[in-house]
Amino acid sequence: MKKYSVGIIGATGMVGQRFALLLASHPWFEVKALAASASSAGKKYRDAVRRWHMAEPMPEKLADMVVLDASKDLEKIAGLVDFCFCAVNMPKEEIKALEYAYAKAECPIVSNNSAHRLTPDVPMIIPEINADHLAVIDAQKKRLGTKRGFIAVKSNCSLQSYVPLIHPLKKYGIKCAAVTTYQAISGAGKTFETMPEIVDNIIPYIGGEEEKSEREPLKIWGSLEKGEIVPASGPVITAQCLRVPVSDGHTAACFVSFENKPAKEDILADWAAFEGRPQQLKLPSAPEKFIHYFDEPDRPQPKLDRMCERGMAVCAGRLREDNLFDYKFIGFSHNTLRGAAGGAVLLAELLAAEGYFG
Repeated sequence: MKKYSVGIIGATGMVGQRFALLLASHPWFEVKALAASASSAGKKYRDAVRRWHMAEPMPEKLADMVVLDASKDLEKIAGLVDFCFCAVNMPKEEIKALEYAYAKAECPIVSNNSAHRLTPDVPMIIPEINADHLAVIDAQKKRLGTKRGFIAVKSNCSLQSYVPLIHPLKKYGIKCAAVTTYQAISGAGKTFETMPEIVDNIIPYIGGEEEKSEREPLKIWGSLEKGEIVPASGPVITAQCLRVPVSDGHTAACFVSFENKPAKEDILADWAAFEGRPQQLKLPSAPEKFIHYFDEPDRPQPKLDRMCERGMAVCAGRLREDNLFDYKFIGFSHNTLRGAAGGAVLLAELLAAEGYFG
């Protein structure tokens, strides 16, 4: 595999820091540009990062790299790299404009941001589930008038804790599903030091999260028609999303009813056998086994299971029949690895393996 030169836009934030760690020793990708806001531009990365949030130290090979201005240095960055990861903290319309500008400068963008998730010709990918949606990139490039430039996005971090568990069961005809997510503070870019209000507390509201949790799965399960992704009409999901005092890892309590109710053994077998393109291609960041089921009644737990398969697996437990729905179970995933930077790196590996970076 060719070694690709990559950039990180939004390198100083929490997800940007996670990208830095994941890419510092990546076998396919080499960081050639770090970019952030004007206030960070011109500084060495070690000086631009106000607070290093990761447990592991900042990679020395990146620490002295000078941070560029994500907006003003766009053409320079585009000339240095084969593609960029993007994880910026800006208003939605500004993110849209910035990502379009990079794409039109012939620099593909693999985005962690939500701005383009519902743009019809921008693929929103969970690599094991809807890798076929990458085919819409040709239509997007035609619309943008580009040869290499495009935007591909990963889905909302909380979806990883339940959509991969629902997906293999769609063949039984899902009538409806309900989910409550218990989301870690790192999903808000926070630590316990910077979010003291969460200690001994639960906040029963995360702005925009429930709408994303209900709408985004339908695009993931949608179909490619006439150069755009048409969202599926179902299954309908209703969601509630809570912020809880956990550092990393999103938990989901799921309830599902079926047209043709499977046996518990069938569900467990479907989860155990489920794999996608990342496993078939043996991508570097792909978990060997995508879904891990725990028989213990008190698993999965964030503290015990967040690093399952380097944080890239989806965990499940407590599958049992319900007296209102057919079944209920617990899902779990690491929100800044599988759910954010790690998921974006896996998406980039898929794009590279399938030839989308040219």
